[in-house]
Amino acid sequence: MSQPETSVLPEKTNQVSFYEKRRKIYAKGVRGIFDNWRIALVIFTQILFYVTPWLVWNDRQAVLLHLVERKFYIFGLVFWPQDVIYLAALLIVSAYALFLVTAIAGRLFCGYACPQTVYTQMFMWIENWIEGERNARIKLDKAPLDARKLRIKGTKHLLWALLSLWTGFTLVCYFTPVSELMASVRTGNLSGWETFWIFFYGGFTYLMAGFMREQVCKYMCPYARFQSVMFDPDTLIITYDPERGETRGARKKGVDPKAAGLGDCVDCGLCVQVCPTGIDIRNGLQYECIGCAACIDVCDQVMDKVGLPRGLVRYSTETAMTRHLTPKEIVSHVIRPRILLYTAILVLITGLAAWFLAHRIPLKVDIIRDRSTLAREADDGSIENVYTLQIMNTEEQPHRYKVTVDGLPGAEIAGASEVEVPAASLQAFNTVVRVAPDAGKQGANPIHFEIAAAENADIKVREKASFLLP
Repeated sequence: MSQPETSVLPEKTNQVSFYEKRRKIYAKGVRGIFDNWRIALVIFTQILFYVTPWLVWNDRQAVLLHLVERKFYIFGLVFWPQDVIYLAALLIVSAYALFLVTAIAGRLFCGYACPQTVYTQMFMWIENWIEGERNARIKLDKAPLDARKLRIKGTKHLLWALLSLWTGFTLVCYFTPVSELMASVRTGNLSGWETFWIFFYGGFTYLMAGFMREQVCKYMCPYARFQSVMFDPDTLIITYDPERGETRGARKKGVDPKAAGLGDCVDCGLCVQVCPTGIDIRNGLQYECIGCAACIDVCDQVMDKVGLPRGLVRYSTETAMTRHLTPKEIVSHVIRPRILLYTAILVLITGLAAWFLAHRIPLKVDIIRDRSTLAREADDGSIENVYTLQIMNTEEQPHRYKVTVDGLPGAEIAGASEVEVPAASLQAFNTVVRVAPDAGKQGANPIHFEIAAAENADIKVREKASFLLP
């Protein structure tokens, strides 16, 4: 048998690691129109988050997902566990809204409103305020640990921890009334679950916004992984114009780049320094790009300084870059089958949910027939069945409800037929239905209860039950 040929290994081989060692990113601050938008979104979302639990509506917390009472209060609306369909509709609407925005304008949500981006931005503001700008932070980290460095780092982490704990406290305020939670904090009587969630959410805020930062976007966030499914050549993304920018190179101000055989890119590297995920946008679209447009702001400033037109790095599409489309032509490409489909589904689901919510009857009834006594004979020879009606008044005002029954000849309510139910509460009402022995067939007979508000005929429900005849 012939011997196998011996493979010859190259004298020099390169090892490639599947796990990249983290390189700390010192993002440089930048000001510009997109940074102003980002600041505005951070302020808006955090005012919304931190202030909402303190709003009062009808002498109660305006927005409260009260798990103990199993009621969700959202301003004038009260939702019960039976209203879970509206939560499903909300999740579907949120998903399709995200798909629609992504298909049109890429990762705008990531760059401007994602909680990871927002809290990272807030932590970076504190970091810049305490430690200084990029070069000062790099110098401080390289310096030996002394009293000054310990004081600066300690102050920063103290402020981070306070902001994180306040964030965790605010989150719990959405599930426990803020007045009760504040009283529990003052008296030291926080429950175990409240304590857990304050420190759990606060701890993860501190960890992800203070330390992990771009690692969350690059390795933990699933959105970055499936964004390519929602992108197409007409999706608006942050792009670098290689036709205009290449060949890169430094030049003196006023020098014609074409005469020097250079493109408009001066290869200053500032677009990399301001990037919160540390990528080079000149290498093309990358999944790490969160669409924050910091590179656009800084590149426009550089172009102004060297006397060249803005837009070397800009919001554009792949189609626009290859076909050299004008902004008006880019907008015209927005209307395409995918966008129309997402929009149609979003409008349909939102419209249906809004219609059902607007026409929701603020009354729910569960009927339970007494199983211990299937049927009993009354003194006058009639047959009686006992029922328990769980009447839920979902409005924030009390109602008196009248209960009637039909479905069998001569069926009537024996005893009290009205019940008072306080605002936004559940009331159990025991009632007896009486019919003649020959009113129906032997066994189960269908009947219907009608429960209607005495002061508002529009508030009524009709529920089916069964009546047993021996």
